[in-house]
Amino acid sequence: MLIEVYKELAANRLASAQARAEALVNAYPNFHLGQLIYGDLLQMHTRPVDTLGAVGNAPAERLADLREEAMVRLRSLRERPAPDLMPRPLLQLRDDQKHALVVDAKRSRLYVYENRGGELKFVSDYYISQGKLGVNKLKEGDQKTPVGVYYITRRLPGVRLPDFYGPGALPINYPNEWDRLNGRSGSGIWLHGTPSDSYSRPPLSSDGCVVLTNPDLKKLTASVEIGKTPVVIAENIEFVNRAKWASERELAAGLVDQWRRDLEGQDAGKLALHYSSQFKSDRGEDFAGWYARKQLPAFNPRGFSVKLRDATHFLYPGRGDMIVSTFTQEVTAGKFRHTARKRQYWSREGGQWRIVHEAEI
Repeated sequence: MLIEVYKELAANRLASAQARAEALVNAYPNFHLGQLIYGDLLQMHTRPVDTLGAVGNAPAERLADLREEAMVRLRSLRERPAPDLMPRPLLQLRDDQKHALVVDAKRSRLYVYENRGGELKFVSDYYISQGKLGVNKLKEGDQKTPVGVYYITRRLPGVRLPDFYGPGALPINYPNEWDRLNGRSGSGIWLHGTPSDSYSRPPLSSDGCVVLTNPDLKKLTASVEIGKTPVVIAENIEFVNRAKWASERELAAGLVDQWRRDLEGQDAGKLALHYSSQFKSDRGEDFAGWYARKQLPAFNPRGFSVKLRDATHFLYPGRGDMIVSTFTQEVTAGKFRHTARKRQYWSREGGQWRIVHEAEI
């Protein structure tokens, strides 16, 4: 509804803009930005208005917040990604992952994509607020939103929470393995709603959470699956054509498959080439120490097989030189069976891709 007001203003149809703004505030009386714009349109009947929020006695900080919200909402109209472009980090989802959420901090926008037989289709997008001091969370209390690949871990209904969180919350698994490995701390990062007296919050206003309007959160909650729905949070999402997206998707799948073949071939020398000299396990071990603890017993090569299924691949946000791949590994050797869910972090070192972290999850 706000976008329609913007369009009428851009076309200099002030009467129509005012009518649409009136309908907006009647429908959502707690939408403060809508009220501000409606007030400006009413003032135009008596005097010129040359700035958003032409109110002389309003708190300057509050006006600045509303003006910033107006700008990012307008920018979302101007910078809406073309439908044939793909969010670069989302390379591959599992068949049973129905949706993926992509948060673009720079645009204050959350994009929802649906997985249709391996093809990603844009569904909708929502205005969001983020940490007061932006992104790249490092520690507890820094008022920043984390950057990375996360998953929805549970649903918290609004009846169990203070009014501040709106109709509920969707916690994510921050800090993830990569965060912990790099010393990032903190907890309690949620996607949640707004207090009942406010329709939305300024773009930079949370203590690190991703905040949606209450109607948007309700829609989003209906589409997420606990433990399955990924949430990719980036400072700036790059949207690329399908050819580039497919090429990077094939690269990620190829890296993991070559690793699988060398594991199946039981050639320790070839397998070691996949791992970085900077490799670190969750216990702080280098590759030699970790491999000695983790390697499988030697089997007759003819009866030894390694299969991978349910793979996901993401380009790690903020790092065009890192891929995170997760898959189920099935090892078979005669009567021996071993199944594990694994996650690998691949980093490009010079012209080669190497694993810098691997863990069972």
